[in-house]
Amino acid sequence: MVLPASTSEVLIMEIKMEKLIEQLKRHEGVKSHAYRDQFGTWHIGAGRNIHPDGQHKGMGLSDEEIDFMLSNDIARTITELSTTYTWFNDLEEGARRDGIINMHFNLGGPRFAKFVKALGHMETGNYDDAATEFLDSLWARQVKGRSLEVTNMIKTNQYV
Repeated sequence: MVLPASTSEVLIMEIKMEKLIEQLKRHEGVKSHAYRDQFGTWHIGAGRNIHPDGQHKGMGLSDEEIDFMLSNDIARTITELSTTYTWFNDLEEGARRDGIINMHFNLGGPRFAKFVKALGHMETGNYDDAATEFLDSLWARQVKGRSLEVTNMIKTNQYV
């Protein structure tokens, strides 16, 4: 790949890329969820082949793309928590706050909100009882070791 030598070449490259991007989006279509094409091959976005195996195996996602999406998802989770739970904004940076983010990330807002007793304990700063309530749940039985690690972080404000 030849890199542009001047600012004007960069501008020309961006203009050409803009047209190409517009065309590819029009030709491929843009989907925010995974979909199968007419051959049964999985894609996402603007035609990104994410098929896991076989003759149609795709490229999937790069580590950088995964990290980018994860960062966006964490930011969205923090926004949801801070707008829904005023006590979340009072948590100091650290393990306890990260434990709550981890749980909300895993469960999503609607299921996280069902922990009424635990969330009440979080609001009053009773982290031991909050951790106990979080552990006494289907979520804890489903995710096993993750729940032990996360609730210990909530309880002690220390990373495991």
